[in-house]
Amino acid sequence: MNPHDHTSADAPLLLKVSGLSCASCAATVQTALEAQSGVDSAAVSLTQGRATVSGSNLVMDELITVIRNSGYEAEALKVKQAPAELRSELEQRQRRHERQWRRRAFIGLSIWVPMMVLGWTTDAPSVRWIQLGLGTLVMFAVGTGFYVSAWSAARRRTTNMDTLISIGATTAYVYSVVLFIITLAGIESEQPMYFSEAAALFGIISLGHWLEARSTAQAGSAVRDLLELQPETAERQDADGHIETIPSADVAPGDLILIRPGTRVPIDGTVQEGQSDLDESVVTGESIPVSRKTGDPVIAGSMNTTGRLLIRAEVDGRNTTVSRIAELVTNAMASKTDIQRLADRVSSIFVPIVLGIALCTLAGWSIAAGVQGTWLVFQDGVIAMVTVLVISCPCALGLATPMAIMVGAAEGSRMGILIKSAGALEIAGRASAVVFDKTGTLTVGQPSVTSIEPSGPDMDADTLLRLAGAVEAPSEHPLAKAIVQAANERGLDLPSVDSFKATTGQGVSGIVEGRRVEIGRDAQATCQVSVDGTVRGRITIADTLREEAKEAVQSLHKLGIDVHMLSGDRDTVVKHVASELAIPPEFTHSEQTPESKSAFLGAIEGRSIMVGDGINDAAALAMADVGISLGSGTNIAIETASIVIPGNQVTAVPASVRLARMTLRTIKQNLFFAFFYNTAMIPLAALGLLGTWGPLIAAGAMGLSDVTVIGNALRLRWLVRRKESSKSAE
Repeated sequence: MNPHDHTSADAPLLLKVSGLSCASCAATVQTALEAQSGVDSAAVSLTQGRATVSGSNLVMDELITVIRNSGYEAEALKVKQAPAELRSELEQRQRRHERQWRRRAFIGLSIWVPMMVLGWTTDAPSVRWIQLGLGTLVMFAVGTGFYVSAWSAARRRTTNMDTLISIGATTAYVYSVVLFIITLAGIESEQPMYFSEAAALFGIISLGHWLEARSTAQAGSAVRDLLELQPETAERQDADGHIETIPSADVAPGDLILIRPGTRVPIDGTVQEGQSDLDESVVTGESIPVSRKTGDPVIAGSMNTTGRLLIRAEVDGRNTTVSRIAELVTNAMASKTDIQRLADRVSSIFVPIVLGIALCTLAGWSIAAGVQGTWLVFQDGVIAMVTVLVISCPCALGLATPMAIMVGAAEGSRMGILIKSAGALEIAGRASAVVFDKTGTLTVGQPSVTSIEPSGPDMDADTLLRLAGAVEAPSEHPLAKAIVQAANERGLDLPSVDSFKATTGQGVSGIVEGRRVEIGRDAQATCQVSVDGTVRGRITIADTLREEAKEAVQSLHKLGIDVHMLSGDRDTVVKHVASELAIPPEFTHSEQTPESKSAFLGAIEGRSIMVGDGINDAAALAMADVGISLGSGTNIAIETASIVIPGNQVTAVPASVRLARMTLRTIKQNLFFAFFYNTAMIPLAALGLLGTWGPLIAAGAMGLSDVTVIGNALRLRWLVRRKESSKSAE
């Protein structure tokens, strides 16, 4: 890609961004990119150090300039990274990021604690020197990261949370140095020095960043695990049959790739030779291996269990299903909820206001000092200003939403719910309607024997099923498999069949134990069994409800949510399923096309959730406010949905709603706690009511605010697990 090329809205641009150190940095870059004309959306991943920008008529050079003007370096990603490269870089970045903040937190806190103890226990002159030396060490060893961030913001004529932290800590430190010099000159002052408070400020905030980095790394581990599913190498066969081992990233469409038993498939492709059973659970969630033969598709990351396959690659090695899903997840990790965007906007306004309050505080105390003619009043004003800056630091505000989302997403993962978008949790918590696709979602999606009706005195159900199963055994038809499976479940020993014949659209026939058995099909998916030319019974085959479908619908009704069902099936079938699930007739919609499903979701009132699993559900999943796909569904459905439920556990849908509501409630509580500490104590700090120990009290209150927010988010984990335990006990 030429950096000067213009691109359309369907071609997102990828940029590598260097210098991101915290979520605030990523948010700054994202905000700057979104403000550019032509940009529809931008996602900046702190974990990957990558920006994804979508829009129309975008110019790479202009986007790079925007990022550089924001204080960070950027370059175009001309070639999409291979999964192995992405996994390695992701792991290195996360380790480096976490290690950096862990070192700063350790230095800051390990120095602050002895400084605080010394300050409280002794007032010897030597202690002041120790406080000066240790405080200076913290300013350089820990404060550098904050100063760089604050300076980057100042260069682009804006502010961030690090601006308050840097100014507050520096003011406390410089003020203490001035007092120290005055003391050396023989002028005693009753004012305390604030070296330990400056160290505490940097140490506590670094601890918060370290916790954030650890949580981000833990969230990113799911992406790394996913990327590991695609092998780093592939065996390519040339026209002469020669096999060579190449990096899987170098596989090109049309290449013939050899898949040996016990190895993973490195590329999406189509089987050209061979037959084998593949374990596709990593992508579909289905634990039972599926048979793949010539002409069948295979998915990268699947495990080949038995046979030898030769497949033709359909995509290149950098655009497999594994890498696409990993990209979707990492982009979702960088996404924000509406509440988070509100918090960001409040922070951008809040910081300049606080700086103004701090300056007004200093100016007011300076005027008072001039009126009273005493230096001590000015000192009190400096202390009050420092206290305002420290108490106003909106770190808890920055942690309020991400911590709750992080815990909610982690608990969802533990419950088998993959949340791909941060906004999905927020919206799902406000949903008033859930719309289910029928086939494959509320029903099993596979035909099974529902009734056996033998005819004649010498024919019973087992005998009829045994004869039918014997004739159907060689057939690959789904109905045949259903009959054979039913016979196996009953433990029937199927005899061999001779003169087997399958007639497309009509049925099968053969000789079983000397008798001619014929099975005909009809439009109702039933089988008529004839023995030696006489009808001896019928076997009815139909799609059946999932065992947990009724429980899922009942749980949603208890949550006060309207449950709709959409299906392309016949009206009589759909109404029968709806009656079994207690879905009202007015909420039952049959003979739906993909277009009509999408139109229905677009017209529904209130926040909606669509649950589906097929290609024909993809448009509806995208149209709904929140799309939920079963993990056993198609790749398109999985990629379109914002929440994925591995396997077929439909009961995870109401569990997702409960989790979303609890997460949303926790976010609101966290925002209240964050604002409460700031707004309640700013007036006290400005008026000097916190006294000479104001900065220390402010640092403690700020730390308490962070701890409260983090603790409340962790409390969400306990609440979710208690809720799920109570549900399991019912």
